[in-house]
Amino acid sequence: MTTTADHALLRRAVALAAEARENGNPPYGSLLAAPDGTVLAEDRNTTLTDRDITAHPELKLARWAAAELDAATVAATTMYTSCEPCTMCAAVIQQAGLRRVVFALSGEQLLTIRPGNGRPPVPQEGPALLEEVRAVVEPYYDVRRP
Repeated sequence: MTTTADHALLRRAVALAAEARENGNPPYGSLLAAPDGTVLAEDRNTTLTDRDITAHPELKLARWAAAELDAATVAATTMYTSCEPCTMCAAVIQQAGLRRVVFALSGEQLLTIRPGNGRPPVPQEGPALLEEVRAVVEPYYDVRRP
């Protein structure tokens, strides 16, 4: 359940989304906040101006947190974002170890505003060559098990 403090930080994420739009990018903005509400970092979508389809603010901030903050700080950090993270960003957020994500607009709500992206789904096939790939992948994780 969101709080008044969450709403204040979400309003900043929405303002960042407006800034992204003003700069010619899709209207998405995000920030990272410490438990006391201190803003640690913020970013905007720059997919068009950077010509980088992965330049979502959520992804950029999760990468920043994983590279610049210690694990304990990351685990206590909340991301506030104007729109629910896409699948790509959600995976990076999880991998980074962020504590929580609070968003203003859900992905489902976004689809009522912007239905789809006009591209057909990319077919995926597999699994295949299980034993061959397992021989490469499994030893990596065996070494890291306590």
